[in-house]
Amino acid sequence: MSETAQQIADAFATWQSEDEKFANGNSAAGTRARKALQELTKLAKARRSEISEEKTARKEAKASA
Repeated sequence: MSETAQQIADAFATWQSEDEKFANGNSAAGTRARKALQELTKLAKARRSEISEEKTARKEAKASA
């Protein structure tokens, strides 16, 4: 698993925990849940870029082989 993928998993776990707390009435946890979702958005964009770069590199390596 890539480092970014692990960070996504960690951020998702954080979001789940905070969202559960928010659902149980802790309003401050709502802010933390939103922060975790924003972090997931950033990490997802980073991972998409990593995947695209790797895909391009594989295609170029295959073409030159």
